Amino acid sequence: MKAFSETAWEIFNQAITDYHLADDVDTSANNPFQKESLEHLLYAKNWIDTVQWHLEDIIRDEKIVPEEALKIKRRIDASNQQRTDLVEFIDSWFLTKYENVTPDNNAKINTETPAWAVDRLSILALKVYHMALEACRETATDEHRSKCREKLNVLLEQKNDLTTSIDQLLADIENGKVKMKVYRQMKMYNDESLNPILYQKAK
Repeated sequence: MKAFSETAWEIFNQAITDYHLADDVDTSANNPFQKESLEHLLYAKNWIDTVQWHLEDIIRDEKIVPEEALKIKRRIDASNQQRTDLVEFIDSWFLTKYENVTPDNNAKINTETPAWAVDRLSILALKVYHMALEACRETATDEHRSKCREKLNVLLEQKNDLTTSIDQLLADIENGKVKMKVYRQMKMYNDESLNPILYQKAK
């Protein structure tokens, strides 16, 4: 049976490849997986990350018009909220999956939930994809390509460690060795009742 992390990695790379067919931040995702499935959530998660990756590139253009930069910053803020919401959906999926597991009396609590580890794996897939491009970019110097190949090797080692850790965490939750506990992020900057800049304007 294929490990969860392997499936996630394949889906992330599928989303990245699909995005780069048009390579446009305004392209809508054509998620090929059944709605409400874990696969659908993983694809959607990485699509958000991929679009945001490129928005972060665009906003760093020194010649960007300030008004356009502000629009992109707003998009990035909204994207961060979508990303957080989707991570919590993925954690909810895992909570449902393991709801009948009774943790051991001495079960540990992990510092990171499965979905937040998956979030890091999604970003890592983007780093690997773009570093591989740089390692082969013909317009770059040999020194640049060499340094990027070294960085790519480190990223691939990190991928092996992270995927192993995710699968071990899921196995430990399933076996009752780790208690899955989720705290919602409760981001405050987008909430008109919690961000003082927003609620003071409403007076």
